[in-house]
Amino acid sequence: QTTLYLPRSFEYSQKNAVLVPVAAVGVGGILVYWLRSRHKIKTIEMGDGWWGSGERPMKGKEDERIRPFKIETSDKEIEDLHRRLEQARYAPPLEGAAFHYGFNSNYLRKVVAYWRNQFDWRKQVEVLNKYPHFLTTIEGIDIHFIHVKPPYVPHGRAVQPLLMIHGWPGSFYEFYKIIPLLTEPAGHGLNEGDVVFEVICPSIPGYGFSEAPRQKGFDTIATARIFHKLMNRLGFKEYYLQGGDWGSRIATNMAQMLPRSVKGLHLNLIFVGRQGLRRIISVMLGAYVPWLVGLTREDAQRMYPFIQKNIYELLKESGYLHIQATKPDTAGCGLNDSPVGLAAYILEKFSTWTDKSFLHKDDGGLESKYSLDELLTNVMIYWVTSSIVSSMRYYKENISKDPSLTAHARVGVHVPTGIAAFPQEIVHTPHTWAKEFYRNIITYSYMPRGGHFAAFEEPKLLAQDIMEFVRKVEKL
Repeated sequence: QTTLYLPRSFEYSQKNAVLVPVAAVGVGGILVYWLRSRHKIKTIEMGDGWWGSGERPMKGKEDERIRPFKIETSDKEIEDLHRRLEQARYAPPLEGAAFHYGFNSNYLRKVVAYWRNQFDWRKQVEVLNKYPHFLTTIEGIDIHFIHVKPPYVPHGRAVQPLLMIHGWPGSFYEFYKIIPLLTEPAGHGLNEGDVVFEVICPSIPGYGFSEAPRQKGFDTIATARIFHKLMNRLGFKEYYLQGGDWGSRIATNMAQMLPRSVKGLHLNLIFVGRQGLRRIISVMLGAYVPWLVGLTREDAQRMYPFIQKNIYELLKESGYLHIQATKPDTAGCGLNDSPVGLAAYILEKFSTWTDKSFLHKDDGGLESKYSLDELLTNVMIYWVTSSIVSSMRYYKENISKDPSLTAHARVGVHVPTGIAAFPQEIVHTPHTWAKEFYRNIITYSYMPRGGHFAAFEEPKLLAQDIMEFVRKVEKL
């Protein structure tokens, strides 16, 4: 028996001699692949698109020229506006309603009287034209943007390109007060050193002077791709991004799509969609032992009582969102036909989203932070371009899909990120939640004051935070 057994065991050990290294190499290969795939950053597919009318032309390359553009007006446009303002009908508000039922029509009469008799659209057109405007055609539609370079660059100083993206119901005009602080910091007492910007502010397609998409499905990912193409067309290989509201989502998608092109991402509103058991436990314990779940005292103050601040108040403020995410064209028809309706619809957001306590004021607190000229200029950008309906459709295109299935939700953000958390923002996202999605947060600032329209309301605070962030990123 022994003689029979020896050759077998010899054969077996020979097999082993071959199999073990092969298995080891196989397992090792799988391990290396797994480690590499873990480190390989997932990105959103760039893809391509066509948003012009009809089929995409088969022949010919797109006209890539950058064309200078000027905003213009006419007597006819102004006469038409005045006629409509004079014919407005008002429903009297309930006594003591302030802004609890929406825009108070007693105050609306005052706004409309100012608009009709004192507001000078021609003068505001000159103000809008003080920065250089351009148009360029991308994916079949005209994209509008302003591009402001610093008037003076000290010797040896690098100029950082910064793309700033607005949201709804704002426009490129929201950035007019912050642009000089970023392009000429020394002239505005912000000369803390070495950062100066050239600023590019596009209009989201379907907003203001950017052409509206003619096809269905135009979402933030399509916008992100178009804005990368725009920066590329302007000759930039790497750039910084800044945004709040939809601008935040677009800038985030840009960072997920081409992380190599994005030097840094600065946001003043973040959406973190992931829920789950961990989040529920965090919310429950955060009210009593915030430090245990990574919340600061400031987070606790801004987030609790949780149901009131994050569910009840949010529901009260998001009726518009449900309309725009389902049947935007229906409500949009009326707003596009009536400047008074349009102003009430847009300016109500500039009241409550600036400060929640403005609900209790008869004038919505609007003139405590902005001038009527500023507010009406933003409304006029929607009015003269007839863009309220297309801007509202953006909600339907972005919200009609299951949020957990979108590429946006499945891909983390790995570029250096700065977050400015303003106390009156509609929702507060603490650092500990933000870092689950934004994996490389360089700065997170609790801003001392200000709300949703940060660049418009608190330009200096926002400019300082952007500079501080960029300074840190440049030192990495």
